[in-house]
This record gives sequence, C-alpha cells and structure tokens, in this order.
Amino acid sequence: MTRASLLLRLLCGRPGVKALVTAGLFATTLWNLRGLLQRPEVFREASKHTEPLVVLMWEWPSKQLPNLSGDVCHELYGIAGCWLTMERQLLGRANVVVFPHTRLRLGRDSLPMERPPGQSWVWVSLESPSNTKALARWNQTFNWVMTYRQDSDIFIPYGKLVPNRSATMNIPTKTNLVSWVISNYHRTQKRAQVYKNLSRYLHVNIYGKANKKPLCNDCLLPTTSKSKFYLAFENSIHQDYITEKLWRNSLMAGTVPVVLGPPRANYEQFIPADSFIHVDDFGSLEELATFLKTMNSSRYQQFFTWQERFSVKLYTDWRERICTICTVYPRLPRGRVYPDLESWFNT
Repeated sequence: MTRASLLLRLLCGRPGVKALVTAGLFATTLWNLRGLLQRPEVFREASKHTEPLVVLMWEWPSKQLPNLSGDVCHELYGIAGCWLTMERQLLGRANVVVFPHTRLRLGRDSLPMERPPGQSWVWVSLESPSNTKALARWNQTFNWVMTYRQDSDIFIPYGKLVPNRSATMNIPTKTNLVSWVISNYHRTQKRAQVYKNLSRYLHVNIYGKANKKPLCNDCLLPTTSKSKFYLAFENSIHQDYITEKLWRNSLMAGTVPVVLGPPRANYEQFIPADSFIHVDDFGSLEELATFLKTMNSSRYQQFFTWQERFSVKLYTDWRERICTICTVYPRLPRGRVYPDLESWFNT
C-alpha cells in the first residue's frame, strides 16, 4: 500500500472528510491498480496484510526534517508493519504519539487536547538529567519513556557493538598521544577539572569549538584516529549515559578511549573490559598520565582485540530510533502512566 493510499484510508474513517476524498480515492485506486498489474507479488502479499502500526511524531527531534515518504521502516531498516508520520490530522488513528523533550514547549497546550482511547504517548530524550529541565510539569502524561537508559521502555543507545566474525584488528597510524574534541567547555564540569589536572602531566591535542578548532563531520574521525588515546569525557555523570564520544569519536576512529562517566561496571555492560581505560582506575591523574606515556606496543594492541569479534554500530538517524518502537510495541505495558517522570529520570 502506498503512503498516499494509506493516508486516504486512515482519513476516510472520519465522516467529515469522506466527501473530500472520493475523487482522490478513485485516482489512487487507478494508480495502485497500475502498479499491481506490474508487480504480481503484491497480490500474494495482500492476503497477509494487516493494518500497520501508526507512529505519529508530534514534533521531529532534530531541526532538519527527514524524508518520511514510503515505507521508511521497512525499506531502510527491515521493520515491517510500521508507518511513521508527522500528519497531525491522523492523531485519532495513531497507535503511538512521540514527544521529544527538546521540542516540548512550556505549557501543556503544546500537547493534543485529548488522547484517543488506547493510544500511547512516548516521552523521548537523549540528554542526561543534568541537561533536562522542567520535567515535573509532565507528570501523569506519558505512558512510555524512550531514552539511552537500559531500563527505559524503549531503549535507544547512542551506539553498540555488533558481532562480526569476519572482522580483523585494524589500528590506524598514530602521530600523537592524546586528543579531545570539545564544543561546550564549562569550568564547573568535572571533565573540565579532570582535563586541567591531567594536562599538567601530558599534552592533549584539543579540537572543537571550545578551542576554536572546529572539525567538519568528515574530518573528525581522521583527526582523532591519529591519536593513541582519546578523552571520551561525558558532560555529566549518569547511569548508562555513554554517548558518541565513546562510540564514534574513539572506538570507531580506532583509538583507545579514556573514559569519564558512569562507573567502570556500567561501561562493561556495553563494551569489553579490556577495550577502554577508566579515569577511576587510577589513584591520581599523574598515575594515569604515566600509564599512557609509558605503554608499550604489545600492551597497546591488546586494547583492540574487540575488533576481531565486533564492529561499532552508531545510531545517528532518528528514523531508525523511532522505527524500533514497532519492534517492541507488543511487549510494552498498556494503560500505565508515569506519575513522576522527574523522579524516574533523576534516579
């Protein structure tokens, strides 16, 4: 079923719209019939057809709106029976409505006036609690949460390791010891304090807006890959808050991450214990600096053995994240509402 015909079908359930779409239905039927005659396999698929799960994005999480035409979830990610839309006139037919926190305005008037029976609302955020404000006003509003936290109803990490039996170890040529890409530098952040003290004992190559050395998207990985180590320092310390600083800037670039974030045990739920260095592994930053500066070649290569079994998968397209709602939808609890969203997220 094409996107246009599906939209007409959903709208026709509303009495006030029937007269407006009669001509459109006739034209769409002729067009679809033409396609069916050219694709016999569609007839076989028709017998197995069930209504798709309609996921309505109330707002798009990023500023740049994507192309949602066609069966995006199936065509791009192999997820069948999932239809993404931003057509608000389909509110009454949507199974799920998604609300990104970054796009929620202050008043509740930014939400639909009514929630149709059986419809579930999802709160979405990839920011940490330290950078997520005004949650209390959304108590008793959302049925499900969708975040980087593993205990979310819908878990959307920044990245993950995926098995790859054909993978081989690949260590790029190194020309310097440590690098760091930083855009928002605030002296009160722990990562700023750690860097300041660490830099007393070794030189760190700094890139990004904070140092007036911004890197283009295609320049980032080639730049960080030249360093033996990368400072994968998170802007705040929270459970499961492990961002692209680890997955893209470091692991994908082929450098060893020196992490500052949740405890080591939390990182080891995502990546092998021998694939990274944690700031907390050392009694002082001077000890950490000495460890980095004196590491021999054989010890350094051990940090890359994960490459023989895994590859890095990044989640960069919000369409893929939203499509995952359909894969977990049958297992999600029905009828539940988060009474205190702020308390849950800050726990």
